[in-house]
Amino acid sequence: MKKINVWNTYDLPMQEKCEEFADGYMQFLNNGKTERECVDQAVLMAEAAGFRELSEYIEEGRKPVPGDKIYCVWMNKSVVLFRIGTKPMEEGMNILGAHIDSPRLDVKQNPLYENSGIGYLDTHYYGGIKKYLYVAQPLSLHGVVVKKDGTTIELAIGDDEDDPVFFISDLLIHLSADQMKKDAASVVEGENLDLIIGSRPVIIDAESKAGSKDKEPSADDAVKKALLQILKEQYDIEEDDFESAELEVVPAGKAREAGLDRSMILSYGHDDRVCAYPSLTAILDEEDPERTSCCLLVDKEEIGSVGATGMRSRFFENALAEILHLMGYEGDLALRRTLANSCMLSSDVSAAYDPIYAAAFEKKNAAILGNGIVFNKFTGSRGKSGSNDSNAEYIAHLRGIFDDADVRTQTAELGKVDVGGGGTIAYILALYGMNVIDSGVAVLNMHAPYEAVSKADVYEAYRAYRAFLAQASLRNM
Repeated sequence: MKKINVWNTYDLPMQEKCEEFADGYMQFLNNGKTERECVDQAVLMAEAAGFRELSEYIEEGRKPVPGDKIYCVWMNKSVVLFRIGTKPMEEGMNILGAHIDSPRLDVKQNPLYENSGIGYLDTHYYGGIKKYLYVAQPLSLHGVVVKKDGTTIELAIGDDEDDPVFFISDLLIHLSADQMKKDAASVVEGENLDLIIGSRPVIIDAESKAGSKDKEPSADDAVKKALLQILKEQYDIEEDDFESAELEVVPAGKAREAGLDRSMILSYGHDDRVCAYPSLTAILDEEDPERTSCCLLVDKEEIGSVGATGMRSRFFENALAEILHLMGYEGDLALRRTLANSCMLSSDVSAAYDPIYAAAFEKKNAAILGNGIVFNKFTGSRGKSGSNDSNAEYIAHLRGIFDDADVRTQTAELGKVDVGGGGTIAYILALYGMNVIDSGVAVLNMHAPYEAVSKADVYEAYRAYRAFLAQASLRNM
């Protein structure tokens, strides 16, 4: 099938819109390096667009009516937005779903220690990463520390120009003969991904005296004590507070334009914020939908969509049940009909074809960078295990929508048969009986600290999501 690079289809005004959209997305990336930070941004954007929190409707006993814009945050790590349409809810919704967690390192609950005059935070990696990519590069620390009295301390250290950064050490090449014999999976062990956060055994102040006279060697835990003093003085954090902390170690630095032509974006967190941001902006920009629109931004996809904030939990179903109850629908049947009659794009990234590693791909069924939004009929691995595998009728319906909107699309698989594999949230929503397909943006370096996407693909994703929200329906299937 003939594929046309998206840039060939743009005139100057379209290119300007693409660049403007990319600028907004890069700001979203810079301010959203964790799922909590992404939810905070989503709420700010939603409220600026006139959305109100579901809890306000419940407290007021207010009935949602067509045109209402409602959002619901769950545990500060997932959020769902609704734009109420003119058609009955039981006829179904048009749903965009993406995840806002990304592969990273998480700080353990008892993390702080000192060894040979170096202070460390012990970590555990989250999601699928190549562990060796996280050594010997600047890292930042983001997250929250919740104290026993309920006080929440937010941390974001390492991304401002004046911030210190952190790092994980690697063995110098001169001494690494044995290390270099190991395979890539074990060349850096998970337990060795400990973050270096300091090395000064004392706090130097105006009373400190220069010189070695009358000075004693440092105690074995002097660096740790000095770091604890900094944590207490600057952030009001004590060592026991790590027990109730969620701290994430992510690459330091901002999203950057890539290439002499500035056609790409290089950044941490494209998977899956490159789909979350177009999904969010699509529902914020929508006007007067017939079918109720919904945008789901969820946590925990990278570790199987588990936990109270993952897609396998019932927070989405519960929020929808609350809305239906406020609208006067009684019983479970209306909820089941609404979900079963819905259409969904499970918006997640796809692996961009990399000619340097061509052996891993089957090119005619691979996503090409710059060729538009990608549709995966199925994901999974080893015979489509764990896949949603969308219906042909639904795919045909979507083809018509995107052709009419002149949106550039392509289809792909995640690597060669018996080579690739991966999952999304699609199969979880499909459990309700609704039509679902995976759709998203092609990514180079997926799950690396810095991933790359085409600006044009990001903008086509937004255009596709807008068209889907406006036109998707069960009538034409």
